Amino acid sequence: MLGGGRGTSVQFVKMHGAGNDFMLLDLLHQDITQPLPTNWSVLAVAMCDRHFGIGSDGLLLVLPSDQADVRMRMFNPDGSESASCGNGIRCLGRYVHDRYALGKDQLRVETGAGLSLIKVNDDGSVTVDMGAPVLAPAEIPTTLTGERALDVPLDIEGQRFAVSCVSMGNPHAITFVESGALEGYPLTTIGPKVEHYSLFPQRTNFEVCEVLAPDHMRIRVWERGAGITLACGTGACAATVAAVLGGRLQAPARIDLPGGTLRIDWVPGSTVKMTGPAEYVFTGAYRVAGSAATPAQASTPREVAVVG
Repeated sequence: MLGGGRGTSVQFVKMHGAGNDFMLLDLLHQDITQPLPTNWSVLAVAMCDRHFGIGSDGLLLVLPSDQADVRMRMFNPDGSESASCGNGIRCLGRYVHDRYALGKDQLRVETGAGLSLIKVNDDGSVTVDMGAPVLAPAEIPTTLTGERALDVPLDIEGQRFAVSCVSMGNPHAITFVESGALEGYPLTTIGPKVEHYSLFPQRTNFEVCEVLAPDHMRIRVWERGAGITLACGTGACAATVAAVLGGRLQAPARIDLPGGTLRIDWVPGSTVKMTGPAEYVFTGAYRVAGSAATPAQASTPREVAVVG
């Protein structure tokens, strides 16, 4: 953090994973003489704003951990906190590896969904063990009963379709469309309706999938708290699980998203492995009025100094 006469400036690193972009705040060696913002949710809303802030799909905090190499917290553009984020954890993993790992092959990252093991590959891509998918409806969570929530019928805006529900530390509802129907799917209209559907007490992410081959699938994503994004790592994992369980896909599989391609590997009874890009965009400093952003302050433009 940087001090200043007009408040505190937080230093950030802008990164993206397959077009899903984030700002990272490195708090591993925080200067205790400088005050921290007291409301990360409000700061996330302000910084993620693409007109009056930096603009991103989320704010990542890199924090110390007493059970892993680092801890990650992730805040959505609406200020809500997510327990896990697949593209975000790849970005965070590469950043920590490049800056602090000192030759370590693997890193352990603590998230709200548990511990994830990360490996930065020679080509700069990052492989993450995302853990086992959660299939029990009550644990996803949904209001459904039973052992699994697959091919559950929904009726939204006059459209009847089925969703399969999976959690990868955050809830996902996945639907499959016929060949050629993905681009024309009304995601802007249907996405928010699914996110807030009564079956999902904590809201949900929504993935629309088109299977191209036995090991190849395309996805479009509506993210909880963010809207349409270019990619969603946990969404790609959840969609692969649903597709494998439904006999639509074989893993390892290539998953194409608007922002890039991920490789997802999973067989029932195992953990999900995800490999994909994690790229640097720029670094900078974002000035916060006073020691913490407030709702009133979050509505005003911010000063950004791009330093690299």
